[in-house]
Amino acid sequence: MARPKLPATGPGLLGRLALLGALALPLGGCIGGPDGPRSTRAAPPPQAEALPPSPGAIPGRIGSGSVKVALILPLSGQGSALGAAMRNAAELAYEEFQQPDLQILVKDDRASPEGAREAVQAALAEGADLVLGPVFAANVQAAALPARNAGKPVIAFSTDAAVAARGVYLLSFLPQPEVDRIVDASVADGRRSFAALIPETAYGNAVEAQFREAVARKGARVVAIERYPAGAPGPAVERLSRVIAGPAPQADALFLPETADGMPALAAALSKAGYAPGRVRPVGTAVWNEPRLFALPALQGGRFAAPDTAGFTGFAGRYQARFGTNPPRVASLAYDAVSLAAALTRRYGSQRFAEETLTTGAGFAGTDGTFRLLPEGLSERALAVYEIRNNAVTAVSPAPRALGKPGT
Repeated sequence: MARPKLPATGPGLLGRLALLGALALPLGGCIGGPDGPRSTRAAPPPQAEALPPSPGAIPGRIGSGSVKVALILPLSGQGSALGAAMRNAAELAYEEFQQPDLQILVKDDRASPEGAREAVQAALAEGADLVLGPVFAANVQAAALPARNAGKPVIAFSTDAAVAARGVYLLSFLPQPEVDRIVDASVADGRRSFAALIPETAYGNAVEAQFREAVARKGARVVAIERYPAGAPGPAVERLSRVIAGPAPQADALFLPETADGMPALAAALSKAGYAPGRVRPVGTAVWNEPRLFALPALQGGRFAAPDTAGFTGFAGRYQARFGTNPPRVASLAYDAVSLAAALTRRYGSQRFAEETLTTGAGFAGTDGTFRLLPEGLSERALAVYEIRNNAVTAVSPAPRALGKPGT
């Protein structure tokens, strides 16, 4: 079956929207958050404010189509600048999809669980068939209750895997797929013995279990793991030094799931302990993707998994041209969510938001690469692997265009 073609609406947009229009096809399927410690570039600039509606538009709505979709965002209170930027991204997606048969009901959750619940109830009363958002984990839990009672799916933007459930999908940058990707790539490159220094944080707790599972699944081994209080890695580094330092280290890869804020102290402690990244390769997740980390001696030659940057670069340019400011990193999630809703509506009719449609194994091609929603609510992404060297990063393994079998 040939993929339906859509006219381009901006530079370089034709290819992506052609994919978006082919959501029914295996892997022609397509489109293409901020709980926890992601890159600090996800913080929106202060001037990121939603523009006033176009003349004749109804405030709180984007579009006037027959299919109603709720968009639940923190438009007031904590995270309001982020909410405004994500609302802008949703509007951009609607415009670039050539006015789809959608009516997006934009609701303010007031950055609170109660506000999220009330926002979803209001949207459902207006006829919403799908809920996009909220952003924060507690708000997702609150929003899921009325949506589930009404039999409507939720596609949320939280990075907390604990809030995922059947019918509550997380379209976000989850750390678990990043851990899987960097472990898989390391083993493929001949690394078989892993050590880890993991902060005693919610993020550290989330990635440790995934790290152990990923290493075991690849038939490699975990030599040692040390945990440390946030901001105080010194004693843990000392304890691990017998494994990762010296002329004959026991490990050949060192997993460091530390954020940009905590990494300088950790890197300094590693250097002080005699750690040589040329002997034991440092590996990490997308929280490393911060230019201020690229000159740290302990990270030279280090590798991390993250979404391919090319798609977001193009999106950011179009967003800046439309709204006059740069988008926060997670704004692409709102863009992709609206594009997904539009494409599914165009292709699938009454089955547009059915579980079988949303969780197609082939996945969807979005701004940040191919992804898929899993039946239990989590998501998987095709990720690239980047190497840090000489104050810069280079892709050493591009993101695959297609995902493997779920869970592999």
